[in-house]
Amino acid sequence: MPVITNIEELRLLAKKRVPRMFYDYADSGSWTEGTYRANSSDFAKILLRQRVAVNMEGRSTRSTMVGQEVAMPVAIAPTGLTGMQHADGEILAARAAKKFGVPFTLSTMSICSIEDVAEGTGGHPFWFQLYVMRDRDFVERLIERAKAAGCSALVLTLDLQILGQRHKDIKNGLSAPPKPTLANLINLATKPRWCLGMLGTQRRQFGNIVGHVKGVADMSSLSDWTASQFDPALSWDDVEWIKRRWGGKLILKGIQDAEDARLAAQSGADALIVSNHGGRQLDGAPSSISALPSIVNAVGDKIEVHLDGGIRSGQDVLKALALGAKGTYIGRAFLYGLGAMGEAGVTRALEIIHKELDLTMAFCGRKDVRKVDRDVLLPGTFPV
Repeated sequence: MPVITNIEELRLLAKKRVPRMFYDYADSGSWTEGTYRANSSDFAKILLRQRVAVNMEGRSTRSTMVGQEVAMPVAIAPTGLTGMQHADGEILAARAAKKFGVPFTLSTMSICSIEDVAEGTGGHPFWFQLYVMRDRDFVERLIERAKAAGCSALVLTLDLQILGQRHKDIKNGLSAPPKPTLANLINLATKPRWCLGMLGTQRRQFGNIVGHVKGVADMSSLSDWTASQFDPALSWDDVEWIKRRWGGKLILKGIQDAEDARLAAQSGADALIVSNHGGRQLDGAPSSISALPSIVNAVGDKIEVHLDGGIRSGQDVLKALALGAKGTYIGRAFLYGLGAMGEAGVTRALEIIHKELDLTMAFCGRKDVRKVDRDVLLPGTFPV
């Protein structure tokens, strides 16, 4: 077993072990991928203030996100096709999050279903991410299924009314499970660990959809259905409808603009997530970390502000908290761990980020993650 010390090493191992189409699905953005790259590179531009001769005993990374106690202000982000990075991937990631004490968010476009994850975690509460489809009856049923599974928060994604163009997915002919083309079969032959895992599970399609929508029983009918279902007419009226139907903690994902942030605060949601969908929708949009300060300034304490996009280390988490986020999300970072080493890899990703967060707090002279502010950053190096 290799000694893994950072998220980049997990990425390199995942690239070796995960079939190309699914690795590329996780590790890519839309069009030129400029926003995808900026999500990470803009964090690197922000410098930290090192402090010395400060008592660093008794440090704590414990906090809350939408009222839920967390071991650190980091949640696992909703990611589609997680169960194609590793067999039963959503269940394994949810278990790792449960043991570590951070929230796991299940995507609508998951391979393992809501019920699979609830059973696989022993009924431990997790969060569910919702896409709004034209079929509102299906949306209502999804919400009811999430309630029945004991989900403790609903994450409503607002920035995928239409699908951004991701060149690699088109070139790879992305599908779940992969089509038996010559190129795919050759690639799969080099991934024996992944293939053995998939042979050992029946979960190879979109578990929240197949069998739950009339007329959708296999991949061919699913493709036709999803192509027509993302709703370009989604509006704030729909947000209000979903809030009433759900009745619990509601988090709005995909906010990039201060005016949209004010509308999110007025909607009565409990939190918003500053996110550009990992650079997978509008290429040329600002990085999440550069958009964060103006959104925090726009909403004040009217709504809890979280950040998703580009986080690859505990230092990135600290920088986001310093600029006003109350919580953060990791998507690719946990997917690399999952693809590399299954549940143990997700745990390792969380351990790496936690240790980096704790040590960086110490170097910056802070004991309590809840009291981190801009004083830990070097003036002139961060967006305002």
